[in-house]
Amino acid sequence: MDGNPVIEMLGRRLRLAVIGGGPGSFIGAMHRSAARLDDRYEVVAAVLSSDPERSRKAAGALGVASDRSYDHAEALLAAEAVRSDGADVVAIMTPNDTHHSYALAALNAGFDVIVDKPVANTLAEAVEVFELVESTGLVFCLTHNYTGYPMVRQAKAMVDEGHLGVIRLVQVEYVQGGKAKVSDPEPGAGLPWRYDPARGGPSLVLGDIGTHAHNLVRFITGLEVSELAAEVGAIVPNRLVHDYAGALLRFDNGARGNFWVTQAAAGVENCLRIRVSGTKGTLEWMQEQPTALIFRPIDRPVEIRTPNGPGTLPLSARASRIVAGHPEGFHEGFANVYSDAAEVIAARRSGRDPDPLAKHFPTAADGVAGLRFVEAAVASSKQGGAWMPSGPGK
Repeated sequence: MDGNPVIEMLGRRLRLAVIGGGPGSFIGAMHRSAARLDDRYEVVAAVLSSDPERSRKAAGALGVASDRSYDHAEALLAAEAVRSDGADVVAIMTPNDTHHSYALAALNAGFDVIVDKPVANTLAEAVEVFELVESTGLVFCLTHNYTGYPMVRQAKAMVDEGHLGVIRLVQVEYVQGGKAKVSDPEPGAGLPWRYDPARGGPSLVLGDIGTHAHNLVRFITGLEVSELAAEVGAIVPNRLVHDYAGALLRFDNGARGNFWVTQAAAGVENCLRIRVSGTKGTLEWMQEQPTALIFRPIDRPVEIRTPNGPGTLPLSARASRIVAGHPEGFHEGFANVYSDAAEVIAARRSGRDPDPLAKHFPTAADGVAGLRFVEAAVASSKQGGAWMPSGPGK
């Protein structure tokens, strides 16, 4: 990341208002650090908790002025929309059931929007957000942060340039072990929002990590899942929410695929892995070894591509901040999504054209595709794994 195109276009950083992600939130800290890493945003307003006192205390600790620490999201949007120095962008990192309503309210108030995934809990809600984004012309970014990893972008660029030929096979898995214990959630400890289908969505595992795996496939290959046959359910006895999903995939170009996600694989940490095979070779990438992209050409020795190493393509080079041989991962990938969105937002606000390489962050269309995939998988499972259509995003 060279220079600061936001300041070059606007003469200042983007003013960011934050809704959610307060004390104790892992993802809230990721959003805020991602926004600041490349110096494209400053946090100027916040609602960090549904508890107003807790929210104000947390906002003060972040340096937010007391008159811009609000008790609820509606107050923030109303006040910031009329200030001469009001926020430009609203970032939403609340429980899943409010992503849709807060996104609509922010768009209707004229803000560009960044939302943690999933964009909504239902396909109908996701489509509603997409249609409003289209009608307003505002920028909408969905933080599927794995698309920001340098070697994921290298993989996409290599597919786009034809290094793999015609894609024939795709295998993707996202395997975690954080919910492997029978005692999770702890009995009598209160139901975490993720375990409540009304708040967390119709499938815990698909909404939480399945949408990441699905999005990664679409980002790298450029293909859409046209049909799927799925099993979705719980591996842990007596669990009422989904902790496992597996599916066979058919893609719009005729390719075939396998999809497997779980949060109940005891001892596994965060293994997101993808293999894409074409007529000319195969690419393999794993999140727990993020700086290595393995390329297996059909008629040459295996190659290992690394950030800023030989053969780095422009989309990947843009995503790297340091010299070859130094690791970059979760924080930097998240920041790449934020920084690309910032450049496109600044370009829109200044009437200029952004760098085309900045336009690869996930959008509301990706959110629609993700919810369509989730609903198709759940429907297929309910019908004993019957093949179900799962068309492209809007």
